[in-house]
Amino acid sequence: MMKGIAGVIAVLVAVIAVIGYTSLFAVHQTEQALVLRFGEPRRIIRDAGLHYKVPFIDTVVAIDKRILDLDLPAQEVIASDQKRLVVDAFARYKISDPLLFYQSVSTIEGANSRLATILNSSLRGVLGESTFIQVVRDERSQLMTRIQERVNREARNFGMDVVDVKIRRADLPEANSQAIYQRMQTERQREAAEIRAQGAEQAQRTRARADRDVTVLIAEANSKSEQIRGEGDGERNSIFAEAYGRDVGFFDFYRSMQAYETGLKKGETRLLLAPESEFFRYFNDARGAGATPAPASGSGNASR
Repeated sequence: MMKGIAGVIAVLVAVIAVIGYTSLFAVHQTEQALVLRFGEPRRIIRDAGLHYKVPFIDTVVAIDKRILDLDLPAQEVIASDQKRLVVDAFARYKISDPLLFYQSVSTIEGANSRLATILNSSLRGVLGESTFIQVVRDERSQLMTRIQERVNREARNFGMDVVDVKIRRADLPEANSQAIYQRMQTERQREAAEIRAQGAEQAQRTRARADRDVTVLIAEANSKSEQIRGEGDGERNSIFAEAYGRDVGFFDFYRSMQAYETGLKKGETRLLLAPESEFFRYFNDARGAGATPAPASGSGNASR
């Protein structure tokens, strides 16, 4: 009898242990849980810890509450200026409504697939309304904000909240990049040739102006020098004439000395003159006796 009672008690304890074990479940701090009863949602548990459920009737679905990654493969997008872009983008999202998430997409894989479609559509829509320069340089952050807002509007219908959308890379396709590089190189070479031609033209114009100025300056200098030389010769002749008028004998003597100095210089010129010639009159007589005084210009020519 006692053995029978002990066996029943043992069975009851075992049943209670099984029921207690199956009625308790733990929620990890990185998770949130959805309690279902025959497939119908009963509770949403957002706090980590130990929780209970009806054994054998309720089931628990754990749903991640961390920020999840969504990486898109590179794709081509046509900008508003008809430039083709290769865009590599990614998104970060979290599950904000576990019940709606479970009812709409159920799993992370389903969420990634649905969200990738939405993100691709938003990328094409927003970038298709923008120019190439706006995408790669001028308005990139503003465009990312617009894409995130557009994705969020649709993602909330699946219980998800997109926290960030970024473009890793937005470049031209390789063939287009090479063609654009070659066109840019050709344009720069054309601009360089045009600038060199303009520089050569400017240099030629400057040289022509400088040569003209030099010619004018030399002509003016020659004219001025001839004028000064003429004035000097005139003043010299006036002085000679005045000196000749004051003392004819001294002037004849002075001019003869100049003629001796000039005519008797060392050189290849030879003079054949008689000692009694007019040229040597001051050699024969210090006073130049017997010499007939001649005008200043005439005596200068005779002495030479």
